[in-house]
Amino acid sequence: MADFALSRSTRIQADPARVHALVDDFREWQKWSPWEGLDPDLHREYTGPDRGVGATYHWSGNKKAGAGEMRITGSTPTSLVADLEFLKPFKATNVMSFALAPDGDATDVTWTITGRRSPIMALMGKLYFDKSIGADFEQGLAALKQEAERA
Repeated sequence: MADFALSRSTRIQADPARVHALVDDFREWQKWSPWEGLDPDLHREYTGPDRGVGATYHWSGNKKAGAGEMRITGSTPTSLVADLEFLKPFKATNVMSFALAPDGDATDVTWTITGRRSPIMALMGKLYFDKSIGADFEQGLAALKQEAERA
């Protein structure tokens, strides 16, 4: 099994509390997540607390959206960590995190996914997944920036 990490970053002209509110509540992800538009009939289920540790988001959709679950396992004013389990179109377990670094009246945001891959999946990652996920993260961060700066 191979370890991997993929990150993308942006600077948002908003304080960390505003950015954190958009990542700490899965219901807010509909405003900025790059995957929300993949299936107009996406089924969403939220369990646990509305935000913070224990908040859980289950989704199930078409072939593009797949199915899975995210559960927040760590949340501070400057970070968020969530366990991410994909069930469809393939099974995978990863950890996703956001680091929020205040810098004057802005926040530097880094979105990271980490996990382990079999040798075959590691090769597929280098050839396809990492580029695709990186592009999704960039799209999501641009939408997160737009949403946070709008308020």
